Amino acid sequence: MLFFDNVELVCPVCNGKRFKDKVLEVTLFDHSISQILDMSITEASTLFKVNKKLTKIFDLLLDVGLGYVTLGQSLTTLSGGEGQRMKLAKELLTAKKGKQLFLIDEPTTGLHPVDIEHFLVLLQRIVDAGNTVIVVEHNEQVIRSADWIVELGPEGGEK
Repeated sequence: MLFFDNVELVCPVCNGKRFKDKVLEVTLFDHSISQILDMSITEASTLFKVNKKLTKIFDLLLDVGLGYVTLGQSLTTLSGGEGQRMKLAKELLTAKKGKQLFLIDEPTTGLHPVDIEHFLVLLQRIVDAGNTVIVVEHNEQVIRSADWIVELGPEGGEK
């Protein structure tokens, strides 16, 4: 099957900035909304360090290896691993402490070992917050980090 290449057109009205000039005139810390949305999480965490709520969010995203993602990046452009970490980070920020059970089925399928390490950091933060995480997984890197291992299936357990 043949597919067409993606076509990107720059809007002639805003020149790709996504906002009218009148909106871009408004600034925060000498940055327009367009400039802020073009910042990576790492850059934004420095700019907004005076805001404790944003600092908590940015620190978590930095801890799980998402510092390079830009604030205005479309969620549809995230890889599977990036999307998982983003969703779990959101849950960690909004969940009631110690009241959640996370059931996750093969979360590291297709992930690079570096991304798996970032994912494991996030899982540990979820556990450290008093929550319970149950993971179905075949990846040895994940299995080695588990507190408990339960083997199921015809070849499961000790022989």
